[in-house]
Amino acid sequence: MAVGEDEDLLLAVLNSAPVADGVRAELLGAVDGGVGLEGFGGLGTESELRALRRARDALQRAIRGDSEALDGLAEALRSAVLRPEVRRDGVRWHLDVPAEERLAARSVLAWSRVEESMPGRLRACANSECNLFLIDRSRPGTAKWCSMATCGNRMKARTHARRARQA
Repeated sequence: MAVGEDEDLLLAVLNSAPVADGVRAELLGAVDGGVGLEGFGGLGTESELRALRRARDALQRAIRGDSEALDGLAEALRSAVLRPEVRRDGVRWHLDVPAEERLAARSVLAWSRVEESMPGRLRACANSECNLFLIDRSRPGTAKWCSMATCGNRMKARTHARRARQA
């Protein structure tokens, strides 16, 4: 389990249900424009996709502060076991979980690592019309938008227009 790779997996899973014009799209398992799970070792089976969708929905709710979502996260890890391998250069941990549950478990473990190592840096986009998430890696920890090119520019343009109307 590569930490950076699993952060990429976490964001891919979290951002696999974007909202456009008020309609939520489902990109997990979509052929065109979908999230490429093969790059993360995904199987693409229906049972894997169901587990990922359940984990994604629980992760999104948890990040937004819904404490009831923790049960869904625990469910994603129900059959997961981390097994240590002691080597000369330290301990390596291996995830032992059924193949269909592997990506869901890795996503939840990545969420936990991000929350532990960068508290408050995993958050929803500040654009209320957006359903995407970001990991704020900026030095001051003030990133607000999933993308400066889309949501950041839109929000700044709205603020500017509001100020122009008030002047």
